[in-house]
Amino acid sequence: MMNSQNSRRNFLLALAAAGSSLAAGQAFSQDASKLKEPVLRVAANTALIPQAADGQHPLDPALKFASDCLQRIQTEINDYEALMVKRERIKGVLNEYEYMYVKIRNHKEEGGKVTIPLSVYLNFQKPANIAGREVIWVEGANRGKLCVHEGGLLGRLTLWLDPNGALAMQGNLYPITEIGIENLTAKLIERGTREKKADPKGEATVVTTTKGAKLGNGADKRSCTILQIEHPVDLGGFEFKLAQVFIDDEYGIPVRYIAYGWPEKGSKQDVILEEFNYTKVKLNVGLTDADFNPANPIYKFRGVGSPATKVDEGEVARQREEAKKKG
Repeated sequence: MMNSQNSRRNFLLALAAAGSSLAAGQAFSQDASKLKEPVLRVAANTALIPQAADGQHPLDPALKFASDCLQRIQTEINDYEALMVKRERIKGVLNEYEYMYVKIRNHKEEGGKVTIPLSVYLNFQKPANIAGREVIWVEGANRGKLCVHEGGLLGRLTLWLDPNGALAMQGNLYPITEIGIENLTAKLIERGTREKKADPKGEATVVTTTKGAKLGNGADKRSCTILQIEHPVDLGGFEFKLAQVFIDDEYGIPVRYIAYGWPEKGSKQDVILEEFNYTKVKLNVGLTDADFNPANPIYKFRGVGSPATKVDEGEVARQREEAKKKG
């Protein structure tokens, strides 16, 4: 989805993406105490994505922009490193911010065959109860399972888990198989298409763009344009009241997404549904298979074992809860 100013309509979409540039031979060693929530500052309002023309839905220019963006990501971006900051509302509860350094190698195909599988490495920094956790998942490998070793008191524990299983999904709205800027962009297109279907005449959809936003802290601050989508009236069928997508002006890709729902009964404040930020993004850094191998000596996976090994997820969940209480 993208933009168009229309006095009748409004919807807000937010997105985030980011990175941290760390050499392949270095462990992620950022001081977690210095990590801060993404900072947003906004300057003057200037249209980046054209307004919808007569006869167009207010979301049409945004959807066209997003489609072009997705194609550019698929053709021009092979991999990246970033600091990902997210929080999600799960079963009505908004979780605290989670910080993780990520290495992601994008899925590539040639002649209908996968030449490079989507590959993911995560190193959790905050909050304290998950700091030190590392996760690796490679599309089509290891029986589809992810490899995780816990941080803190459970640091010696290394497991192979179903990405969609209860333990891997604990504290997450989406599985690791859907992570990354490319997947985020594709999902924004899907979501925007559904929002358009819910309001086919565009009478309850307002799309605006704001140029001059700054995302990040200190030297890592990036110039962005905000695509905002808002539904002033709930017609039913909308997935959010307001959403914002932050588009990095240099890279031309979404690096932040935040969505709000309608206020809860008795409240006037919109509720945050989900927020994803990709900061410190470094594109096309040349990641290799070694970056997604638990045997890589710069990582702390120990006693990896076989992906075929069965895991007592209930027992691991109990150990996680005990470790969290001990702090």
